[in-house]
Amino acid sequence: MKKNISKAILAAVLVLNLSAFAQEEDTSKSNIQTYTPSKLLNKGQWDVKFFNGLYTQTRSANSSGKSSLDASGRSNFFTSTLDIFTGVSDNNRLNVGLLLEYRSNTRNGKSATSVFSLGNDVNSRKGLSSFAPAIKWQPIESVGNFSIQSAFHIPINKEESDGNGVYLDQTAYMFQNRFFYDYTLPSGKWQLFTELATEYNFGSEDSFANNTFVVAPGVFMSYFPSNKSTVLGFVQHSQRFGDFTQDYTALGFGGKYQLNNTLNIEALYSKFVRGNDTGLGQSFNIGLRALF
Repeated sequence: MKKNISKAILAAVLVLNLSAFAQEEDTSKSNIQTYTPSKLLNKGQWDVKFFNGLYTQTRSANSSGKSSLDASGRSNFFTSTLDIFTGVSDNNRLNVGLLLEYRSNTRNGKSATSVFSLGNDVNSRKGLSSFAPAIKWQPIESVGNFSIQSAFHIPINKEESDGNGVYLDQTAYMFQNRFFYDYTLPSGKWQLFTELATEYNFGSEDSFANNTFVVAPGVFMSYFPSNKSTVLGFVQHSQRFGDFTQDYTALGFGGKYQLNNTLNIEALYSKFVRGNDTGLGQSFNIGLRALF
């Protein structure tokens, strides 16, 4: 169960990360200042994000929150996601998209970078794990910096763990809603971004996540040293209820840079500082986003 728990973290991490940026009419600001997850795309505009996250751990917390070294040594979970959205409404309040996830996991003391070998053996597993049709919409016309993203994640793999016991991804379906809101302080140098993600997992009696609900809030504070760059810090929490319970809290920091009018790059680091029935590792993330 501990191995399944630690794998769930990566999905949540990746599920809690920034996505789907949109465009404002204010041309005095750069893309990274205006293209927050709260903003929707104009009709005919496209947003393509390629995001990669590596979660690695050597410690876990039990149901009482007590930390200990994993008996099997280091475990590693790599997730590569491709998110594609486009604007479809004349009032710019509705976007549609598709989310794809590819995973590569290793265990039993393999190095953190072993996931990049994309192996399939007694201690490694890889493959396209899920896809999700998605919509993003602005529920209140007068509040342009508040939006909701809804996605239905459909698993592709039939078994969470293979014959060698190597985990890939959950086999339960997931209906997810993410609520986004941002606020830029009057100085224009600081921006507060908040997110609340909710999940309902169902449909697979063999999945550890089956019949569970997740509530995951996150708060991000960004500072803009220039109009083309930002540094940020964040705190995230996840609470799972239902047939399987789990919670954790992570702290992190990162930055973004606008390469040109189309491309942005970002990097994030997070550390899991506490939890119950969860891994206590760290994640390294890098993403590239194109808006056109």
